[in-house]
Amino acid sequence: MIQENTKLRTLGTFLKSRRNQLQPEQAGFSHSYGQRRTPGLRREEVAVLAGVSATYYTWLEQGRDVTASRDVIENIARALQLNPDERVHLLQLWNPNEPETIANVSTISPHWQHILNQLHSPSIITNHMSEFIFWNPAANELFSNLDAMLPEERFFMRLVFLNEEFRSRIVNLEEYTISCVAVYRSYYNRHPENLFFREFVQRLCRDSPEFEAIWNLHHVQLQKACLLHIHMPSAQQIVTFDSNSMATLDNSPNYHMCIYSPVSS
Repeated sequence: MIQENTKLRTLGTFLKSRRNQLQPEQAGFSHSYGQRRTPGLRREEVAVLAGVSATYYTWLEQGRDVTASRDVIENIARALQLNPDERVHLLQLWNPNEPETIANVSTISPHWQHILNQLHSPSIITNHMSEFIFWNPAANELFSNLDAMLPEERFFMRLVFLNEEFRSRIVNLEEYTISCVAVYRSYYNRHPENLFFREFVQRLCRDSPEFEAIWNLHHVQLQKACLLHIHMPSAQQIVTFDSNSMATLDNSPNYHMCIYSPVSS
């Protein structure tokens, strides 16, 4: 029951964040009665657009245990003008068959390290918590010296926001950080009962005001991160990398291999 309530609250928080992002004019409300005290649409307006009662939609945002059909969720997604990634994410939060917990992510065959060592492009394997599991020498050059980091520092999200060496070389830093946080939140929201996720995010919010500000936008992204434009130490020019992801390693959906391939100019 606690896990279910947590998941319902996560769905409600996500709906509220998207409602606050949608301006009345965008939704076709050209006239507003009364002063608006908060940004975005009112709950009553979303309810009208979605064809549900204001009380029903309010209960959804409040995380109450109410039954919502797929048609209702789809109507709400259209009312909030969700993009394709946001729509899929909303359905994943609503889906009663979505797994409630993350499986054990502590074991993966070491043969993956040998595979990565054969690749010339920077390549990493991380788990859902963004922890680096395996990486090749080229990844050390791209990201920073992962070999020299302490285990508690060896998380992709910490690297992006707290490693000044890496950050100082990223040309499109703002775009890249927003994309990375959106991808990470898509995992986080699907597992709201996971204690590690909550504590990790709390620590990163404390250590990085920039991360906290982006996190509070509640953006989600289900696709791979954006292109990475970076000054490589071994190059005299900016190098652009595209990330190509592989999931379900060793029959576990909790591991991801990512190969950073240079993009020809």
